[in-house]
Amino acid sequence: MLRRTAFSAAALVTAGTLILAGCSGASDPSTSASAGEPNPDASVNIRLVLEPSNLDIRQTAGISLDQTLIDNVYQGLVARSAAGEIVDALASAHEVSTDGLTYTFTLREGVVFHDGQPLTPQDVVASLTTRKATPEWADSERLANVASIAAEGQTITLTLTQPDSSLLWNLTGRAGIIVKEGDAVDYNTAANGTGPFRVANWRQGASLTLERNDEYWGDAAQVADVTFDFIPDNQAAINAALAGEVDVLVGFDANMTDQVEGSGDFVVETGSATDKSVLAMNSTTGPLADVRVREAIRTAIDHDAIVEAIGAGQTLYGPIPESDPGYEDLSDVVSYDPAAARALLGEAGVEELSLTLTIPSAYSTTLSQILVSNLNDVGIDLKVDRVDFGTWLSDVYTNKDYELSVVNHAEPRDFENWADPDYYFTYDNPEVQSLYAQSLTATDDAAAAELLRQAARIVSEDHPADWLYNWASVIAVATNVSGMPVDNVNARINLAEIAKSDG
Repeated sequence: MLRRTAFSAAALVTAGTLILAGCSGASDPSTSASAGEPNPDASVNIRLVLEPSNLDIRQTAGISLDQTLIDNVYQGLVARSAAGEIVDALASAHEVSTDGLTYTFTLREGVVFHDGQPLTPQDVVASLTTRKATPEWADSERLANVASIAAEGQTITLTLTQPDSSLLWNLTGRAGIIVKEGDAVDYNTAANGTGPFRVANWRQGASLTLERNDEYWGDAAQVADVTFDFIPDNQAAINAALAGEVDVLVGFDANMTDQVEGSGDFVVETGSATDKSVLAMNSTTGPLADVRVREAIRTAIDHDAIVEAIGAGQTLYGPIPESDPGYEDLSDVVSYDPAAARALLGEAGVEELSLTLTIPSAYSTTLSQILVSNLNDVGIDLKVDRVDFGTWLSDVYTNKDYELSVVNHAEPRDFENWADPDYYFTYDNPEVQSLYAQSLTATDDAAAAELLRQAARIVSEDHPADWLYNWASVIAVATNVSGMPVDNVNARINLAEIAKSDG
């Protein structure tokens, strides 16, 4: 997983092509519903767009590892529910001291890894200590405030140097994954976790199969196995679904809803998402260093038209989506006004401005076409450079060699990117950094959220980016499959409740 963010593979294929589809009327809005008695021997096939380059979740980037392995194969002391609440996992209980400096976890007894080795308190200490001390491991910096990690009996104690309001949330992700100390597993091709599923087979370039872990400490999985089929092409995925080879389409292009639902065997579901389609502006040099130019670009963009064209999601005028702490409706900061955009460019003394938008080539052209048209209306010539995702990671994310760029940021609660001047956004505001730091040390959730709200407003008013829209989650699910997560599937796919009937 890339540092402090995740880029959605589903978004790479469906950006700009989604149409809002009707919900199925599931009793639990966070999961799909179906009729029929679940078959415990059933197999479920789920289409994903991109696969990981390897299975080493400790240090390999890519949201597909989070989608497939976290919760299902690997677990931490705590986990997050579909609604984003912190729940106990390998810990049966946890407690935070009133000063926010001591976190105490009671480790479950009787938990075993997939290879049969018992989970011990020392495994927890070693996993978290190694994560903190190994910069190459993803999210190691999220444990920066942890001064010590100790075990006494089944009690695990984390002592902090200062309060960190994000720690529990961070422990639900890669920073909190527990592995067996001294494990000899080849993490590139295999896995050894404690979750309800174990890795059964990885056919590189094709699929990843997880099978039920019959020694699981919690409720048994309701299906025998789940296979993630990596099918980049939408039409090929739909053909596989209609042929009965795929039960769930994630990264679904809802323009094709009629094709899928016409047979009566599938229903299209919509859920909430924290995905943010971000138009980043490299403000280090050139015209984009002038805040008036950046504001002009935002003012030139018709956000309502984008949402209408996409057909799903909602407008978003700042870095925090509605479901995350610190959200505020920031539509008062900027509004669509081409005349005002031209005036701002005039004030900045900018004429005949030409800019290049670097965008992953797997994205639909719809979004970039709207941006080209909107900016052309105010006198900005926008050239579009479509590159493969690897090139985007190298040029934009790593080397910051770009002017404008669009990518979907799928990870929830990732505001810290705006408080990191070394991040590819190139945004550097000491006041925002201070407010974010204060939010981390706050021991009251409401106070932390208020500090984030203040910081987010400053970011939006500085115009370092434009938040084109906040995604909705759109999937197609077979009518005999229930319990498929609907919300935030671009970030996580928890298989704990998935079931399949014969009818």
